[in-house]
Amino acid sequence: MAKNRSQQDEYTGPLRRLLLGVLLLCLLGIFLVWRIDSPRVERFRAQVTDQIMPSMDWLMAPVTGAVSLVRNVQSYQRLVDQNRELRSELRQMQAWKEAALQLEQENARLLDLNNVRLDPRLTYITGVVIADSGSPFRQSVLLNVGARDGILDGWAAMDGIGLVGRVSGVGDNTSRVILLTDATSGVPATIQPSGQTAIVAGDNSAAPLLDFIENAELVRPGDRVVTSGDGGLFPAGLLIGQVAADRGGRLRVRLSADFQRLEFLRLLRHHGTERVDDPGRLILPQDNLSQTEPAATDG
Repeated sequence: MAKNRSQQDEYTGPLRRLLLGVLLLCLLGIFLVWRIDSPRVERFRAQVTDQIMPSMDWLMAPVTGAVSLVRNVQSYQRLVDQNRELRSELRQMQAWKEAALQLEQENARLLDLNNVRLDPRLTYITGVVIADSGSPFRQSVLLNVGARDGILDGWAAMDGIGLVGRVSGVGDNTSRVILLTDATSGVPATIQPSGQTAIVAGDNSAAPLLDFIENAELVRPGDRVVTSGDGGLFPAGLLIGQVAADRGGRLRVRLSADFQRLEFLRLLRHHGTERVDDPGRLILPQDNLSQTEPAATDG
């Protein structure tokens, strides 16, 4: 076995060297032919190119196909990346759209506040609702303005359309507004156009009752209800709502303020308002109470 292998090496070794030498000579010849600057050589090069290149198309087809496949894969990967980026941008745009809609709604409500026509003698402070303590037994909201902003008990609170309630409880940085729907709320009102006076009394429902009407026969559903200013509790002429009748035939007030979306409230500086310490004074001023108490005791 060793002898046969040595004999093969004796034959294949010189043959390899010979082939390598021939290949080098061919390459050197091709190099020299391609470097020679002669018209005859140039024609020869052109003929060789014409003969070889058409027959090389079938050899280059797999290479061309492989290159196209690689390019298609790269293009597909770029499309996948672009699709992922577009999806991310779409989610961001949807978030921005939602934020823009919320800002648009807030802007509309603020414009409503600015469009309310008030007595020029009245000034106001706008507060943001930061908490809602609405419950079956108490209807109130908490604002982010308080004593440091000059807020006083008894001031009227309005949204962009109508009266919402009154300030009842003031802290340094916050204040509480008792809503018209609260059971402790009672607001002297005038019904237009008949001019009848009444009390808008909350009963923890969405539509407060109309009590103590002078002549209920003159009141019709749809009549306008505004504050009367009696007792110095609220400025006169603030819109409350419209008269409506419930299923039992009792007259109520369909409130103009949007109690479902209370975000900004305007607190009116009504310097003629007396300080309110007792919710019962919303119905009857303290002076009248002091006059009626001895009469009740005498009886």
